[in-house]
Amino acid sequence: MPSALFVVSESGYWGEECVEPLTQLSDAGVDITVATPSGNPPVLDERSVDPDSIGEDAAEHIRTVHETDERLNNPIPVAQADASDYDTVVFPGGHGTVWDINQDVHARTLLRDAVEGSGKALVICHAVGILAFTRASDGSFLVADRDVTGFPNEWEADIVDENDVLPDGEKLPYWVEDEVIAAGGNWDAELEAEESVTVDGDLITARGPGSSSAAAETLLDELSITQ
Repeated sequence: MPSALFVVSESGYWGEECVEPLTQLSDAGVDITVATPSGNPPVLDERSVDPDSIGEDAAEHIRTVHETDERLNNPIPVAQADASDYDTVVFPGGHGTVWDINQDVHARTLLRDAVEGSGKALVICHAVGILAFTRASDGSFLVADRDVTGFPNEWEADIVDENDVLPDGEKLPYWVEDEVIAAGGNWDAELEAEESVTVDGDLITARGPGSSSAAAETLLDELSITQ
């Protein structure tokens, strides 16, 4: 049975970016394990389940999965996970990832080992920022000269204020696009397209919530799993 490790934020993950791939991979017969930095259950970003933004049905579905899925509610600590035990490692996004997942040395190791080993990695939205801090085994940035997409500056500018403060009062420590470009990534968020998913070798990146389903489909295709 194919297997996947989901590395999910305890500081606030974006519902659709986790639940959509989780559901699609599960439906395709993938065995899923969830990891969080401390091993505590991940935290759902409440903005991602605003029924006025995504509709009541979608909000209810995401919240139900978040509250009842045994894998999400019984994660392992990131430090105990080994990428070689899984066919793919998935990093759902959400602003919370800029504080915990992207800054976690063990999460970065999982990403590096998945891409350099025999697996694949899917990184979504703000989690793409982890690429700005992940080194390859030779010491270079893992993202250097790779084609990637992710949460774009143009969208971030519509969320933070002039001091880079988010609606919840938290200061955004960095912008994903800027940091990934600084690390050598070939950035294209394809702002003119409804969806943006980029494949570069064993690294798959996705722009944001609206690309979550396409990202899961792409990952399944890359794993040669029939949907």
